[in-house]
Amino acid sequence: MSKLQIISDKNKKSLSIKKLLINKIKSHQFKQNNLVIVIGGDGFMLQTLKKNKNSNKQFYGINSGNYGFLMNKFSTENIIKNLDKAHMISISPLEMTVKNNNNQVRKSLAINEVSILRQSRQAASLSIKHGSKQIIKKLVSDGVLVSTPAGSTAYNLSVHGPILSLNSKKLSIAPISPFRPRRWKGKIVNDKLKIVITNLNPSKRPISAVADNLEVRNAKSIIVKTNNKIKFNLLYDKSRSLQKKIKIEQLRRETT
Repeated sequence: MSKLQIISDKNKKSLSIKKLLINKIKSHQFKQNNLVIVIGGDGFMLQTLKKNKNSNKQFYGINSGNYGFLMNKFSTENIIKNLDKAHMISISPLEMTVKNNNNQVRKSLAINEVSILRQSRQAASLSIKHGSKQIIKKLVSDGVLVSTPAGSTAYNLSVHGPILSLNSKKLSIAPISPFRPRRWKGKIVNDKLKIVITNLNPSKRPISAVADNLEVRNAKSIIVKTNNKIKFNLLYDKSRSLQKKIKIEQLRRETT
């Protein structure tokens, strides 16, 4: 017998959907094992996934937020059919390891991206390596962003980073408002090697490192790598899979 869990954000819309959902599905038995229905926005989904990082659960998101890229649209009429026919994809997160100015180390997971941001009015001064290869010796900018394919349509796209196909096995390294070299567009790299970002001037140009929404300030060095030991199993409606959503964004043209 499959186990079903419903988790919702605490806002009024999420709680309303949860109530409707409980009445709708009642004692229906779903084919998925350890099914978790998550009601909220992308941020709530990311938070829920990280809390369940060591589980083998399958997560079906229902959007009650704004954009809800990681979520599904709620349909009272079709919810049982959508759940029964949902398509599963598995994604691995980034693991961020930060050493601060006091040599304290902190680790955190990022499903969408790791952002390195200037912490003061001074631009950040960074060097970036991919494995043993120097990507850029000195980048002066507001920061840099390392994105997964799943997160490449989020903050990464806003800083003009490339949209990556879900099965590409690539990561995007995108600068944030680069000053020197001014026209550096970033780089697409494979996800097998670690990325090392070093603050070249931590005393004068402090930076923070953010894994999705968890911030570590006064970072001296940051290691970013894909943690393939962790798999998050996400369920999507057949007509609106995550792959299709990413493809739509790749083909979308900017409108004014």
